[in-house]
Amino acid sequence: MQTRPFPPAPDARSPAGAEIRYLMEGATGNMIHSTVPPGQVNRATVHATVSEFWHVLSGAGEIWRRDGAGEETTILEPGVTIDIPVGTAFQYRCTGADPLRFLCVSMPPWPGDAEATLIDGPWTPTAPEGRVAS
Repeated sequence: MQTRPFPPAPDARSPAGAEIRYLMEGATGNMIHSTVPPGQVNRATVHATVSEFWHVLSGAGEIWRRDGAGEETTILEPGVTIDIPVGTAFQYRCTGADPLRFLCVSMPPWPGDAEATLIDGPWTPTAPEGRVAS
């Protein structure tokens, strides 16, 4: 069994550009808390082996997703839950005055940043590169 407090500061930055806090890890998946600052547009990516579920906690944003059946842009607002099946191209951004915050569950567990391949998306990315400032 695991019990953990909410991390006081971000642990890392996702390949797309969000600040992330590691919440929980297990044999079948892991969970992170993501924060996207106001005005930030993250890099478009596609995952090789991992599927994700997201649940929006606060803020406002949009996510673009494309798979073999088509593409769509979804409004991200508190209470919205989405999936990103393995192989789905996606890009997201914060459109509100407050940070976009959401929980993300990865299945299987995130294997490392090489999992994500950067691609062209519908928006020009503005996310910073590299580690989060401590």
